[in-house]
Amino acid sequence: METKRPSPGLFKRFTGYLKEYKAAFLVAMLGMIGYSLLDAFVISRLQIVIDESLTTGDYEYLRLAAFFVVPIFILRGALNFMGTYTLAWVGNKVVMSMRQELFQRYIHLPVSFHDQNSTGELISKVIYDTEQVANAAGKAFATLIREGAFVIGLLFWMFYLSWQLSLIFLLIGPVVAGIVSFVSKRFRIVSKNIQQAMGSLTSAVEQVIKGHKVVLMFGGQDLESERFEAKNNHNRQQNMKLIVARILSVTSVQVIASIALATVLYVASIPGFVENLTAGVFTTIVVAMTTLLKPLKQLTTINSEFQRGMAACVSIFDVLDQEIEQDTGKQKLGRAKGAIGFNSVTFSYPGKETPALKNISFNVEPGKSCALVGRSGSGKSTISSLLTRFYNSQEGKVTLDGVELQDIELRDLRRQFALVSQHVTLFNDTISNNIAYGSGDSVTQAQISQAAKIAHVQEFVDLLPDGMDTMIGENGFSLSGGQRQRIAIARAILLDAPVLILDEATSALDTESERLIQDALEKLQKNRTSIVVAHRLSTIENADQILVIEQGEILEQGDHASLLEKDGAYAQLHKLQFGEGQQ
Repeated sequence: METKRPSPGLFKRFTGYLKEYKAAFLVAMLGMIGYSLLDAFVISRLQIVIDESLTTGDYEYLRLAAFFVVPIFILRGALNFMGTYTLAWVGNKVVMSMRQELFQRYIHLPVSFHDQNSTGELISKVIYDTEQVANAAGKAFATLIREGAFVIGLLFWMFYLSWQLSLIFLLIGPVVAGIVSFVSKRFRIVSKNIQQAMGSLTSAVEQVIKGHKVVLMFGGQDLESERFEAKNNHNRQQNMKLIVARILSVTSVQVIASIALATVLYVASIPGFVENLTAGVFTTIVVAMTTLLKPLKQLTTINSEFQRGMAACVSIFDVLDQEIEQDTGKQKLGRAKGAIGFNSVTFSYPGKETPALKNISFNVEPGKSCALVGRSGSGKSTISSLLTRFYNSQEGKVTLDGVELQDIELRDLRRQFALVSQHVTLFNDTISNNIAYGSGDSVTQAQISQAAKIAHVQEFVDLLPDGMDTMIGENGFSLSGGQRQRIAIARAILLDAPVLILDEATSALDTESERLIQDALEKLQKNRTSIVVAHRLSTIENADQILVIEQGEILEQGDHASLLEKDGAYAQLHKLQFGEGQQ
């Protein structure tokens, strides 16, 4: 897969997150620079100790230095804490901001984006990619500033003592810069691959955990283990490529630095080649050059962390640059009457050539019910997705009370619909809060209890120790399918929207639960427009209008009795279900 090249403004965009914390960042820089210059200062004192104390036999300077050693190291520790802590604080703040931005973007992106992207990969961006940014903002910057200041401080003192010897060491600079530039590109490519591998790994874990029962029932443990092992090994291989690149770059820099050091030693051995070369000057320069090997190594090593952070930024900014769901509506809407119209509507899902709906036209009067029946994949659920504007039709018009949906503000539009889907989504919260979700803070406990009674939630809630305050776990894993569906129906009842969409709402219920819920739904449908997507025809026999959908087109249209008289597709479907019921 071709790696997306980072834009020239990537680093500038990243540093934009630091602007809010520039005061703290300045404090961190002062701490880091002070810490490094203090280390350089200590090394610079070697020349004086050797030339003015040890060589001459005057030990007064050594005694004086003894009193300053402890205070210097206390100051060094304080500066290190000031720099490291503050930079870590800034780094974590940046990560928190990025995670918040990603989360905000996720909840405002259109349904089509989530349909086309793996949940595991999206989670990996929030958890893993942002951590790489934290390393870039924290660890990488800390090393860059601390070791950079240390290198500059030592080089300055080396040139002050002997520019001839120091110049030899400085000549390796362009070579080191070339190596770092070459390796940086490699780091970023491999880092991008690591992030993709982590997204794939997260997706694999998420799928197996969510489908654990299926894996157990069908004996898929070995298959899933092999799949995960392959992805896990791919992730390991990418990490090893990064490590190899890091080791080779560090080794190359150190070998080049050692050549410079060897040259300095050789030049110093030539009599009269370097003027004023005392024992103290020579020792200080050699010690400084040797000491420089470590910061040069760290600066090269940290380059991989920084490039990984920049690659993570590309991944994160790619999501942040996605266009959020467009609210083209200007018209506000209080409570709609519930008149629904489809006029020559054609719709294709992104990336699909075959239309999901072809020239669909029908009307539903306020307070009436319209049932959609047909095979799976015929386009029934697509109609409800267009009504709620999860997707927009490419041709034709969809209207509510005669107004095109695109002309109504999204919030106002979706407030007109209560959706109960076959795929129930519940949150890791109490039963009470799950029922009240989306109804605002104005609902009372009495209203919640009333909705629970109508949907027959109260019947099983009374058997729970904590009642309505029972925590139901992630997506209600502690409840049965029927109980979860009843909570979803109670939520729709409490929402009291003028249009009700029931997308296989009773599909997860047993016979007894279905009987109880059907009664509740019939009461719920009396004063509102209803769109009912159903497979079981017994649940929609009383619908005012029934549409038989096949391959995105309306085959038949009418009520239950008239469609049976036609003896067409609906009648055949009815006979088939009735026959199966008698076996």
